[in-house]
Amino acid sequence: MKIAVPFADGEIYQHFGHTENFKLYEIEAGRIASSEILNTNGSGHEALADFLSGLSVNVLLCGGIGAGAQAALAAAGIELCSGAQGDADAAVNAYLSGELESAGVNCDHHHEHDEEEGCAGHCGGGCGGCHGGCHSMPEIEGPNVGKLCRTHYRGTLNDGTVFDSSYERGEPLEFICGMGMMIRGYDEAVANMEVGQSIDIHLTPDQAYGYSDPRAIFTLEIAQLPGSEELNVGESVVLYTSTGQPMPVRVSARDDSTITFDANHEMADKELNFHIELIEVQQ
Repeated sequence: MKIAVPFADGEIYQHFGHTENFKLYEIEAGRIASSEILNTNGSGHEALADFLSGLSVNVLLCGGIGAGAQAALAAAGIELCSGAQGDADAAVNAYLSGELESAGVNCDHHHEHDEEEGCAGHCGGGCGGCHGGCHSMPEIEGPNVGKLCRTHYRGTLNDGTVFDSSYERGEPLEFICGMGMMIRGYDEAVANMEVGQSIDIHLTPDQAYGYSDPRAIFTLEIAQLPGSEELNVGESVVLYTSTGQPMPVRVSARDDSTITFDANHEMADKELNFHIELIEVQQ
């Protein structure tokens, strides 16, 4: 068996779509037999599933990952275990001993994932959030990076429609700035804010939930998916891959015999606006 891990400085690199290196482990008799570090040669997230498939990888351990990347891995027959962090060797050993549990898609929300999806969306634009080659984006910089931040926010579309608001919930959003828990544009803004400051920002898709990945749209025979005959266009459901990984999807089309699902984030391709108020930064 072969296990791959996005790798940097001995640890699991937390943004699947950004990674420049994988550590590849050869597993024999349930133990690590050997390992090597391989460069992705500039491959973006859309090509990483093919890159891993070409190495005959069976399992991917990673941190953040979005629905589009998960769909591509599933199509390549690669088992996914997300939400892993820390020392790469220790994580692989934990997986082999059955102690590592996948967080599923956990990179496709502009605030803390409801643990799905996971990107931030993205990993900052990255991961479900990583549509659009985010592997080339520089690391986020600013005095608040790496610190626990509490913000209030209101998110609107260009026509003024409010799609989310912490004010309405009456509870600020908490996240660690710059760690990929937010879409990139939000993270970048908060990284340089001062406590008590309020700003308004406009984000293009590459700064938000990214662009739609056509590989995340797939069609199945209704007869092969019990219960799908009751689904209607626009409904959201959770499917499971052959390896048992959850995959949130929306029904985008159907006819008498087939049904088409879209695993892209519902905010993919959209320009977004945020009013952000920084409430607190814990040093």
